[in-house]
Amino acid sequence: MRIIVQKAECQGHARCAAQAPDIFKLDDEGYILPGDIEVAEGEELPASRGARSCPERALKLTRRRSESDVIHP
Repeated sequence: MRIIVQKAECQGHARCAAQAPDIFKLDDEGYILPGDIEVAEGEELPASRGARSCPERALKLTRRRSESDVIHP
């Protein structure tokens, strides 16, 4: 699983990091760091919870194959 980060959409609510602090890294102001996130095997559930907790929908879950396999739009 991979999480596509749309940094421009992030408003710094930090709900993702509250759900999974080891997966979602934030800057000093609480905004998600840029760059997509590769989710380790076994970390899919907290990653999914964190991504889905974003009120701005700045995080999208995909399978590793390609961005066309979006799980959460």
